[in-house]
Amino acid sequence: MAKKRAVVSLGHQCLGTTLPEQKKAVFNAARAVADMIEAEYQVAIVHSNGPQVSMIHMAMTEFGQNHADYTVAPMSVCSAMSQGYIGYDLQNAIRTELIERGIYKPVCSVLTQVCVDPYDDAFYHPAKPIGHYMSESEAQKEREKNNYVTEDEHGFRRIVASPKPMDIVEIDSINALLNANHIVIACGGGGIPVIRQNSRLRGASAVIEKDAAAALLAAMLDADVLTIVTGVEKVELNFGTPQAEPIESMTVEEARTYMEQGQFPESTMGPKIEAAIRFCSLSPDKETVITDMNHVDQAMRGKTGTHIRA
Repeated sequence: MAKKRAVVSLGHQCLGTTLPEQKKAVFNAARAVADMIEAEYQVAIVHSNGPQVSMIHMAMTEFGQNHADYTVAPMSVCSAMSQGYIGYDLQNAIRTELIERGIYKPVCSVLTQVCVDPYDDAFYHPAKPIGHYMSESEAQKEREKNNYVTEDEHGFRRIVASPKPMDIVEIDSINALLNANHIVIACGGGGIPVIRQNSRLRGASAVIEKDAAAALLAAMLDADVLTIVTGVEKVELNFGTPQAEPIESMTVEEARTYMEQGQFPESTMGPKIEAAIRFCSLSPDKETVITDMNHVDQAMRGKTGTHIRA
């Protein structure tokens, strides 16, 4: 019997926010992935990169400002850097966990470019904050470079667009590696955003929502399951209130209704539910599982988590 294929989307809780936190956190992620391998899944992994790409962007910006011969690294380059060093930690942690269980299986990271539409409305309404807080004079310099800046009670921050992912450039390589029984880490941080210009790919000043990229990857790989690992064991209605109600299962139509009711805010659960709707709408056989790191194995066995189907 053919193995089931799963795409796992790891939230920022699975990686920490600093280098030491990440080094420790990836071993928890590795255990969850190893459990899925023992359950006979083919696994592709997508991961968050929010704190990491902001750290890289901040470091590269400050370096460029202090060294006249160097330019500031564009967002696409910062995304590529984050894919490299997060993938490095993840693939080594997963390899170690598998070897300790007596399993040999290659693990690799694919530097992944994701195409976006240059006319996506998100480019006209950027909303994703990146990097450190700036002074007013620093913010003005960003505006002079035609970058968008927002202000809150803590100061000024640059914001970038978050366009929808349209295509995955390296999908054939990812699929071939999965077919060869590899574990693949791909579309890290939502992928490196690029725009097609004839035969060339040009990096875009944007950040792609990683759960949206995970749903696209799952669709293009014809995966059976999209597993979204976040900070809660189950999705809840009326989250954070005394009336909070865990959801064990829901249909795509129910998920849409809850979205319309404002149950899942854009800043928290909204993108995850949108990803689930996009993937599960493809076929009655598709399933999305949403849970936290400590319950992935049980959730994949149907014992906990929130399960979404068409």
